[in-house]
Amino acid sequence: MSLILPEKATQPTFYFIGVTTNESSIMNIFPKWAKEVLEISNATIKGIDIEIRAKKDDYRDVVDFIKYDDLSLGALVTTHKLDLFEACEDMFDYLDPHALRLRELSCISKKDGQLLGHAKDPITSGLALETFVPKGFWLKNSGDVFIMGAGGSALAISSYLAQIKFQDDIPSKIVITNRSIERLKEAERKLKGINDKVAFEFIQAITPEDNDRLLSRVKACSLIINATGLGKDRPGSPLSDNSSFPANSLVWELNYRGDLIFIDQAQKQKVEKNLHIEDGWNYFIHGWTQVIAEVFDIDIDEDKFKKCEKFAMEMRQREARTDALSC
Repeated sequence: MSLILPEKATQPTFYFIGVTTNESSIMNIFPKWAKEVLEISNATIKGIDIEIRAKKDDYRDVVDFIKYDDLSLGALVTTHKLDLFEACEDMFDYLDPHALRLRELSCISKKDGQLLGHAKDPITSGLALETFVPKGFWLKNSGDVFIMGAGGSALAISSYLAQIKFQDDIPSKIVITNRSIERLKEAERKLKGINDKVAFEFIQAITPEDNDRLLSRVKACSLIINATGLGKDRPGSPLSDNSSFPANSLVWELNYRGDLIFIDQAQKQKVEKNLHIEDGWNYFIHGWTQVIAEVFDIDIDEDKFKKCEKFAMEMRQREARTDALSC
């Protein structure tokens, strides 16, 4: 995939930096949000697709374009959060504390002639987790967290769950697996010392069978997460069909679109293992509304958020019906 930069913006433009951006529901949802809920006039959204682990110059070219194009207001970043930060840190006038600690960027915005970078995932992952993880879940069950993938989302989720403010309502252990040993070492450096009460393990898992073996050691009443991008950015699942989920656990697929094989694998064991299964839809809604609020410098209160959520769900249901009719 060769990088194609957008043409100079002719109206206020918000960008989505990802891998397969045109397939995202946000391309249809954002115009409705902007017009009917958020009162953002004459704004449009455009995708910028970058191949996974792209050249440093590709990331710099994209950030340079946004920085110096007057009507380009900012962007939401997925998949490339860590790599974009590493390539472009020096191009920003301000980086928020989450971005500096985790060395990742999910939000690019502009204000008073300055280019601003934020890592919103520690906030948005927490908001999404709060919708399905019962209060007191960790205190009651002493479960683990098993995260496949060591990218920006894995770091953000770990940072949220291990906060000292939660006192004893925290996982007993967080296990992070990844194919790249370098990415694991980087994750370990960033999460070291975050909370001495939480044990962290960083384990290389090259094949789905490696993840199967590690998953088999996870205790009951845990949280299992696919944070690899497999199922959306690339086909497949980090687990094989022979995997066995721990009983009475929460299963979270961070993707909401794609082949979602990971969810299919969990669904086959849902009744037997008493699993609660979530996709990435709530994460998607919280992630986009947080970044839109930053880029357009607006307040999205609870009432507006609920309206955004309602419009998005209606559109998702329409898309599902269309897909069913086309089969």
